[in-house]
Amino acid sequence: MPAEQSPSPDATDALLVGRSVLIVDDDPTVREVSRAYLEQAGFTVHTAADAFSALDRARALRPDLLVLDRMLPGIDGLEVCRRVRAERPDVPVIMLTALSAENDRIEGLEAGVDDYLAKPFSPRELTLRVRTVLRRTLAVERSPRTSDEAILTRGPLRIDTAARTVVRGHDDVLLTAREYDLLLFLARRPGRVFSREDLLEAVWGWSHGDPSTVTVHVRRLREKIESDAAEPTMLVTVWGFGYRFDVPDSSAPETGPSGGGGAEAR
Repeated sequence: MPAEQSPSPDATDALLVGRSVLIVDDDPTVREVSRAYLEQAGFTVHTAADAFSALDRARALRPDLLVLDRMLPGIDGLEVCRRVRAERPDVPVIMLTALSAENDRIEGLEAGVDDYLAKPFSPRELTLRVRTVLRRTLAVERSPRTSDEAILTRGPLRIDTAARTVVRGHDDVLLTAREYDLLLFLARRPGRVFSREDLLEAVWGWSHGDPSTVTVHVRRLREKIESDAAEPTMLVTVWGFGYRFDVPDSSAPETGPSGGGGAEAR
């Protein structure tokens, strides 16, 4: 890792000071250098060298964010991410990886990873990525909500913006933090078309990035909220442009998510 000056917290980051980060990597140099930079930036940092220690510490410490190595001995980072997300679907995860193939990135996104950082990486960039992800999480937590928008009803979906929960019919829909943010952004703007680049900037806060990130999250959302994910009626594709949220006809018959036999595809 290159030696460079770590960014110091400024006034806009005051609310991030003390937020906890769990770094999971079997390389002690990565752990200690990353820890030093993040602590200098004001974060509380814990570390783990293997998957089992990581799972134990994630349960006991309940960190605000995980920095997770993709290639861990035994259980790999993707499986750690899945297990942590099964218990805490809203905890953000940044994956460290030496793998650059698109399939590897997509596999991570499907496991619930929020962001990727390729090895070897700059510890300063890691610090900036951690800040970016946690700023967005904090902004969502603190965003003012009027009583009129506290509950959004969109067809069979009931979105509680205060509790950050989604119910479809009578069933809870378990979403990751990013899946929820994407759904809420689109559901608040029914009928409008957004490109993948628009969504990357609005939901992820990235001015540039891999558009497949959006594609994977849309697919995962469809599997959870649509009657038939292969023929979506709410989260629809506008070919050549992007995605649009449509409010389905409330008179149409409803079935469970991806259960088939749903409304006609657009």
